[in-house]
Parts: sequence; structure tokens; C-alpha cells
Amino acid sequence: MLALLSRLFTRLGKFELPLLVLPGIAAAGVWGFVALVDEVLDGEIHDIDGRLLLALRNARDISDPLGPRWFEELMRDITAFGGTGPLTFITLAGIVYLLLRRRLRTALFLFAAIAGGQLLSSLLKLGFDRPRPDLVPHGASVYTASFPSGHAMMTAIVYLTLAALLARSESRRRIKTFLLLLAATVTLLVGISRVYLGVHWPSDVLGGWMIGSAWAAGCWTLVVLLQRQGELEGEAAPAREDHAPDDRA
Repeated sequence: MLALLSRLFTRLGKFELPLLVLPGIAAAGVWGFVALVDEVLDGEIHDIDGRLLLALRNARDISDPLGPRWFEELMRDITAFGGTGPLTFITLAGIVYLLLRRRLRTALFLFAAIAGGQLLSSLLKLGFDRPRPDLVPHGASVYTASFPSGHAMMTAIVYLTLAALLARSESRRRIKTFLLLLAATVTLLVGISRVYLGVHWPSDVLGGWMIGSAWAAGCWTLVVLLQRQGELEGEAAPAREDHAPDDRA
């Protein structure tokens, strides 16, 4: 038994940590999304959605979101980070950055990953065709169906995938961590803003987070595998941060 465990851990040690963790995250995201879809289609989650949506409203006037006026404007600013224009701009900026770093194949992969995610988001919306919330006035303009939240899904896909690719091209661990935490924070805030503004049911946002994160995790896994096979430009070699030239005054 000990010899078997020793061989198992030896084999696992040959894999990078992302290859051990990310497939599980992708599978969990897909499983969670499928389970949520069942609840949404059965209508079992509608009451919870309604209570959560109303909890963010003034009890005496449900047209008024909780908090001062400046906070409502802040939520509109935050939700814009998940809009088509900003996401397109950020995607193009990421592609140009990768091209400047002479990572042509990685830039092409980024384009394909995000374009594929956008196509999936559109197909899911058309397939479920869930109406937008009608309990409260909408605090932002909407043009498509409600489930899953396109803002929540596409922010997860764009920001997390881009952060993962940029992190793979960085050598300093603290920069890698910063990029991933920044992407996760923006993704969470954009999703919360959609519920706060009354344009999505909470389950819409949860579904967007799940499937978007699963897509991003799957893309990250594919990047690692392609880099190991030499199909994509390799990860930057680790650098000793205490002596990194960029950190000097």
C-alpha cells in the first residue's frame, strides 16, 4: 500500500498545480449550473430570488435601492465593467499586450476563448429565454433574456481568462496573485451590481458565475496543457522577487 501511494504521489508531482485543481473547478461549475437550471425551470427558486431582490430595496419604496444616491451611481459604474464595450476594449488590450510580448499563439487563444464564451452566453440566453425581474424598476437598460446573466458570465470569462494568461506570462508570484485576485473581485462586484440594479434575479448571476468560471477554468487547463506540449508560448520562468530589477528605486 505504501509503495502504491508513493508511486501515485510521484506521478502527481509531475503535474502542475493547475492541472490538479482547475479541471475539478470546471466540473464543479458545470455541475452546479446544471443543478441550478433544474431549480430555475421548476420555479422552485423564484421565491428566494424575489426575497433577495427585495432585500436590496427600501421597504417603503421598492423603486429605491438601499443606500445613498452616490452608491446607486457607483453600482451603475461597476456594472459597466461587464458591458460589451468595456469587455471588448479590455480583450483587445490584452491581445495587443500579448502580441507586444511576441506571444502570437497565446493572443489567438485568448481571442478564441472569449469569442467562444460569448457565443455560449448568447445561446444559453436564447435557449432559456427567462424574463427579466418584474418586481422592481430596472436601474439599467436591458436588451436580452435574463438567464444566465451575461454580465456575470462574460466578466468571469474575460477577466479570469485574461488574468490567467497574463499570469502565465509573468515571472513574479505577487503579480500573478494580484492579477487573479483583481479579476475575481471585478467579477464578483459586477454580478452583485446586476442584482442591486434590479436587472437580474440572483440565480441569473449565480448561474453566470458558475458557467463563466467553469469556462475560464477549462481554458486555463487547456493553456497549461498546450504550453507543456509546446503549442503555446511557455510560462515565464520564476524570478527572485527580492532581486527583481523592476523593484529597484
